[in-house]
Amino acid sequence: MTFPVDVVVMAAGKGTRMKSSKPKVLHRLGGRALAQHVIDTAARLSARSVVVITGHGADQVEAGLTAPAGGATALRFVRQEPQLGTGHAVQQAAPVLPDDGVTLVLSGDVPLTRADTLQALIDLCGGQHLALLTLDMANPTGYGRIVRGADAAVQAIVEQKDASEAQKAITEIYSGIMAVPTRLLRGWLARLDNRNAQNEYYLTDVVKFAVADGQTVKAHRISDAVQVAGVNSPVQLAELERAHQRRLADAFMEQGVRLADPARFDLRGELACGQDVEIDVNCVFEGSVSLGNGVRIGANCVIANARIDDGAVIHPFTHIDGEKLGVGVGAGALIGPFARLRPGAQLGAEVHIGNFVEVKNSTLAAGAKANHLAYLGDATVGERVNYGAGSITANYDGANKHRTVIEADVHVGSNCVLVAPVTIGAGGTIGGGSTITKSTEPGALSVARGKQVSIANWQRPVKKKG
Repeated sequence: MTFPVDVVVMAAGKGTRMKSSKPKVLHRLGGRALAQHVIDTAARLSARSVVVITGHGADQVEAGLTAPAGGATALRFVRQEPQLGTGHAVQQAAPVLPDDGVTLVLSGDVPLTRADTLQALIDLCGGQHLALLTLDMANPTGYGRIVRGADAAVQAIVEQKDASEAQKAITEIYSGIMAVPTRLLRGWLARLDNRNAQNEYYLTDVVKFAVADGQTVKAHRISDAVQVAGVNSPVQLAELERAHQRRLADAFMEQGVRLADPARFDLRGELACGQDVEIDVNCVFEGSVSLGNGVRIGANCVIANARIDDGAVIHPFTHIDGEKLGVGVGAGALIGPFARLRPGAQLGAEVHIGNFVEVKNSTLAAGAKANHLAYLGDATVGERVNYGAGSITANYDGANKHRTVIEADVHVGSNCVLVAPVTIGAGGTIGGGSTITKSTEPGALSVARGKQVSIANWQRPVKKKG
């Protein structure tokens, strides 16, 4: 039996314990907002729609979340003002939920529930039953308890503040996640009241309504606490970040990636790895990064929005950030240590970029080398060029950027300034210390510097005695 799934994400809370002006659901885990994780998981379920309930900081939340890629899952927002409890929140979403589907209720601050877990819950619901996601916890303090009858069927969820001492001893807790036929949910929402310790409308009361109506309430119990862990404070966010990163690290190691220490690995975007990839400690990957076969990443590198081809070596403390233009590193290239590749850097095979070299919006053809203390901006560099230490392309005239072309087999000496726009002809040589303002002919030696003057027996000034 197939039926449409509509996901409701509760994201209206203030998150006081975060002690932040930013709404809680926009705090980031693995480089994405907490609630964005939830939305993206809904898309993996092929949900028909995602309805996000906003309240505190609604404008920020609505601006900070995006529909999943692909466009198959629609994203819309409804507001809960004022915030009168979880049941009241879902009441705000009810008018936009079609009766022909199943409503899956998720929390915007619970980011790591797996799609297969949620699919199992939906299957348990089957379009007919109220299904709850539950967890056994050694210390269930603060969570709603699952109350079962003599036949072990779910009878109710009792919130911590309303629980008796006997009920507080129950270790099976409600995760806050449920799947329920929308046609049944609508009627139960209409029966909610706020006669409880918090004077709020509890969504969990739908369980007792279902039992009263003779409906079967089912529970899908899991043992993985991380999947239902919420974020209420910076401490919890940090703990969940490490759990998330360890899961990612384990998955990469299972694919064959060699991580020097999985506890010191951070992925804040998407990472694709070929065979025999090695990643040292304290590396951060952001945006979209691909590593080819045999790539080695040294310690303490930050790499964002880049493609690194087979056999390339990124030495320690290198910073690569392609932003929107991207960065490409060719096969067998050697980068760093302490190198910086900025947007638009495209390096060919066997290119060498050494320590304290910065490359921006430039292409370097196969075999080109800039081994230390240099800047290449808005440049086109040919094959086998050797670019000397301390040399720069002066690409900015104060108003506009200009391009420098260095043709194949050029040798640029140390401490040179190439003032763009300029072309250095193939096979040419630029003498050290030169400032080049005019294009040069192929094969030419070009030197542009002041004449050396030496004065014999020069006496430096002597400091006068007081």
